[in-house]
Amino acid sequence: MKKTLDDVELKGKNVLIRADFNVPLKDGEITDDNRIKAAIKTISYVLAKGGKVILLSHLGRVKSQEDKETYTLAPVAKRLSELMDKEVLFSDKTRGEDLEEAVNSLPDGEILLIQNTRYEDLDGSKESKNDPELGKYWALLGDVFVNDAFGTAHRSHASNVGISEHLPTVSGFLMKKEIEFIGNAVDEPKTPFVAILGGAKVSDKISVIENLLSKADKVLIGGGMANTFLKAAGHSIGTSLIEEDNIKIAEDLLEQAEGRLILPVDVVVAKEFSNDTEFKTVDVDNIPDDMMALDIGEKTIKLYEDALNGAKTVVWNGPMGVFEMSNFAKGTSGVCQAIADLDEAITIIGGGDSASAAQQLGFEDKFSHISTGGGASLEYLEGKELPGLKAIDNVEED
Repeated sequence: MKKTLDDVELKGKNVLIRADFNVPLKDGEITDDNRIKAAIKTISYVLAKGGKVILLSHLGRVKSQEDKETYTLAPVAKRLSELMDKEVLFSDKTRGEDLEEAVNSLPDGEILLIQNTRYEDLDGSKESKNDPELGKYWALLGDVFVNDAFGTAHRSHASNVGISEHLPTVSGFLMKKEIEFIGNAVDEPKTPFVAILGGAKVSDKISVIENLLSKADKVLIGGGMANTFLKAAGHSIGTSLIEEDNIKIAEDLLEQAEGRLILPVDVVVAKEFSNDTEFKTVDVDNIPDDMMALDIGEKTIKLYEDALNGAKTVVWNGPMGVFEMSNFAKGTSGVCQAIADLDEAITIIGGGDSASAAQQLGFEDKFSHISTGGGASLEYLEGKELPGLKAIDNVEED
């Protein structure tokens, strides 16, 4: 069991919090502030306990001076100030005297946001390669380290793993929630356990499927990755997206699953990858040679609804079709609705496009948990040990 905020003294302490403020920007304006909102519970708790909050986060990838201008965290400081109804001080530096002065002069109960940690990647990828000197430097700014950035937990960076090597390290509330929901779903799921996997590529999720097949009662497949499985099952899939190199792997997984891996029985097809093109629904045995599958069909939605009936744990990662186009969003919406309608089930979205789909389609409040980490969620579902989680101190056993 990992230590949490309840396990450390915060009053009068410099509390370093690694948050995930990697938010989308357009012309310098934040277009989705959900990740900022997700950090507020942890920040507010530290302030209420009398601690000083010093925030670190990455934003985008910084490889040039132009990237520095694009990916400044200044808009995040402004938005966080509005959400907290409290001034958030901002240091435009990632190290040096100005930053140290800002930290040293910070009163109890106040917040300081440090500039984008990936500014340190401009000269040798110091942040992303977990430069030991950089992690030690940031650690010197604080007394306690709170890792609340699950989205980077699958990476060994200076701002998560590096700092933890020099300070008492605990999980924030967001990280704790990720560990509880995804960790328990993978390790000790309430059964029946149904996993739903979609998205474009089988190659991205081979290890996830293998791991979930050892635990789940059923694994439902959708999205572009279903085409490779359909091909492996002997169907003609027209001009649909397919991974020829992974057909044999798909065959092996179907054999390994012994009927627990469920494929679409009908799909929505079109000649062009466009929302303006003509489309129709056909059974998987009748996909025209000149058309591509862009969504699951009504029969499959019903099949998946039936497969979900009575489930006690559901994990979903990846949309069922090209949900960004309204004509090919019905499968994803239908699966969303089916999960939302489940009674007394633990329902989890594993981040990434499926989280975006649920939010875009208005199902954000219908799930037990929507993960904040795409890549981290996938690796957690694979059963991998995440460096960012491993670096958090364990509760000592009696």
